[in-house]
Formats: sequence, structure tokens, C-alpha cells
Amino acid sequence: MKVAFPVAPEPDTAAADAARRLFAGPADFVKGVVAMDGLPPADRPEVCFAGRSNVGKSSLINALTGRKGLARASNTPGRTQEINYFTLGDTSYLVDLPGYGFAKAPLQVVKKWQELLKSYLAGRPTLRRAFCLIDARHGIKPVDHEIMTLLDRSAVPFQVVLTKADKLGPNAIKPVLSQVEDELQKHPAAYPELVVTSSDKGHGLNILRAIIAGLD
Repeated sequence: MKVAFPVAPEPDTAAADAARRLFAGPADFVKGVVAMDGLPPADRPEVCFAGRSNVGKSSLINALTGRKGLARASNTPGRTQEINYFTLGDTSYLVDLPGYGFAKAPLQVVKKWQELLKSYLAGRPTLRRAFCLIDARHGIKPVDHEIMTLLDRSAVPFQVVLTKADKLGPNAIKPVLSQVEDELQKHPAAYPELVVTSSDKGHGLNILRAIIAGLD
């Protein structure tokens, strides 16, 4: 039986207010982690952002928090080479994972990232949800299935967030949504709701903020 993956609706008043309160607090960079023993204490809920190199993870975190320079954004694939932790208020963490696929880095460095990513996803008890970012212009690619399969195996629920939706017209997004829905049938850990965003235009950010606030 095919699972439906509708686009997430605008939050209701209560959810929007909870999101406003959460994201109105301070947001600060904590540390970049290169090994599991460097992770902050697992003392609060956290969500992580995963995606292909240059899909817009850093830009999305900056847009969500309203802090342009919080996460370093770059046009160079593979710039995020650590697990970067950010506080969200004093109650939650946002986590920016290393980009995967096409990273301009030595193979040994890429292998180290991959091992760290696997260890993090399998062993972080306070991880509430992973957000898997997909470029709305391209849909799900084979390399995306690798991280999604890892999330399946780690029993980490993940939700697809389409980025850069402002680059498409209103009708051009429809076949992409259909393609994503079809591809997600292969992944039991996929949360059955999509979020369509644009960091530049602000589209979908209130929806994603409310989802994150509701996971506390």
C-alpha cells in the first residue's frame, strides 16, 4: 500500500506560538565535533539536518534562527566537515551534519565523516528527528538513499525538507513532490509529511519551526 506524503500545513495558533517562543530565544554556536567523545552532554532534545553537499543546510539554519552568520554557508561543496552544534534557546540543540556526496575532500577525510555520521545517528539518545534536505530542483538522488537507508537502520525518524523551492515555479514543484513521494516508499523511517522551504524567501520556515518546537 502506497504511503502518502502530503506537504505539511501551516501550524495552528498554539503550535505557531510555541515555535515563536522557542525561536525567540538565543541561538549560538557551541562547537564543531570531529569524534563521538567530543559530543556535548545528551541533556536536551536535538534535531539534525542532513543533506547533500551544498543543499543549503547552513542557510536553512541561519534562516530558521534569524541569524545570518550563525552557521557558515558556502558555495563550496563539503565545507561543513564536522558535526556542528548550535543551541536553540536553553532547551534544545540544532545539529548541522557534514554534507555527503561530491565533497571536495580526500577519500580518507570523507570516510572519517561517514563513520562519525553513522556513530552519531546510531548512538545519540536525545536525537528526536533528522531532517533530510533535498534540493527542490533535483529531487531525491541515489546518494540521498544512502543516508536515508542509514537512518532506517538506525531507527531514526527522518522528515524530508525540500530546499530552494523559490527556484521553481508553482507548477514545476508538482512532479518533484511526486518523485519524492515515490522514492520515500522505500524508507520505513520516513515521516509521512514533506516540508517545502526557501531560505531566501522565508517560505515554509514557520512550518518547520513549529515542527521542531513540537518535538521537545
